[in-house]
Amino acid sequence: MDALSQFVQSLLGSLLSMNGIEIAKMLVMWVIGGALIYLAIKKDMEPTLLLPMGFGAILVNLPLSGVIDQGIDAATGIAAEPGALSELFRAGIDNELFPLLLFIGIGAMIDFGPLLQNPKLLLFGAAAQFGIFFTITAATLLGFSITDAASIGIIGAADGPTSIFVGTYYGTKYIGAIIVAAYSYMALVPIIQPPCIKLVTTRKERCIRMPYEAKQTSKTVRILFPIMVTVIAGIVAPRSVALVGFLMFGNLLRECGVLGSLSEAAQNVLANLITLLLGITVATKMQAELFLTWQTLMILALGLVAFIFDTIGGVLFAKLINLFSKKKVNPMIGACGISAFPMSSRVVAKMALKEDPQNFILMQAAGVNVGGQIASVIAGGLILNLIAR
Repeated sequence: MDALSQFVQSLLGSLLSMNGIEIAKMLVMWVIGGALIYLAIKKDMEPTLLLPMGFGAILVNLPLSGVIDQGIDAATGIAAEPGALSELFRAGIDNELFPLLLFIGIGAMIDFGPLLQNPKLLLFGAAAQFGIFFTITAATLLGFSITDAASIGIIGAADGPTSIFVGTYYGTKYIGAIIVAAYSYMALVPIIQPPCIKLVTTRKERCIRMPYEAKQTSKTVRILFPIMVTVIAGIVAPRSVALVGFLMFGNLLRECGVLGSLSEAAQNVLANLITLLLGITVATKMQAELFLTWQTLMILALGLVAFIFDTIGGVLFAKLINLFSKKKVNPMIGACGISAFPMSSRVVAKMALKEDPQNFILMQAAGVNVGGQIASVIAGGLILNLIAR
């Protein structure tokens, strides 16, 4: 009973020490956590990430929450009472381990076949990274430090693990808002991309047919591709080696043909487990005092700007190619240069079928989409090379 009474007194003391604004912020974070859980369950929006993130947001905003560090020893700088999620954050995100492990699973999921059959599609993936650098400039002009701006701009890649990796590398205090924005916009691809595409294309352009010529890609090429991409990326952007290397290692597991069970484990067990851990762990940065700021709203807005400009940039690049090419491409495939794989390619393919029921561009869109995955990772590496922390 003594222990219980001490706990009750401590809890009441904590609540009484909070002013009205702090209590209101705590309740707001509970609502935000509940909203993320609702979107995950009811709307099926990135449930493996948004559900644990939403629940984690509630956990870390409970009074005297035992899942986060409580009190810091002034002499050592170490938490007096270490929290489980804080420890997990230090073990898996502070050292960038979780994002890299997740890249193995993503690499094992990706079939680079459509891209290997038409390597030019990689150019569209590169063009669709324009929004990243535009947003970095915009964030800097709005008063963010250059490292925070770099962390915000990478949201435009629509690549959650890269956003986490870059944000953690620079130690930005806005990592929670950045991750929420990155994964939320990835889930909103079917809502955001269609109007952006229609804004800069005509119906005639959206009806352009692209006959697909199926070609056999040899096993040797499929095995050499991830190895060569890693080597080239390492030379062009050395700091991208970890990102590209883990992604390509996952793809090598898929293509080598002798590690089928490991490839399946990477695609399912590893990817799902790491995503769950990422979601609930990153919630340590969703404490009310860190998350409920004007900067968070600005980051959400800038992330949307990056996403839109990436989409439009890819489409405009495709239209530019059409000015000089006899064999026209459907400019909508340029929008797939973001790395929201495979959602973006499916959205574009459905748009093409809606305009013309006989227009099948899924394979070309998928080729651009996987090219965008490579381009976004390399873009993240280039940012790490160009901007010192």
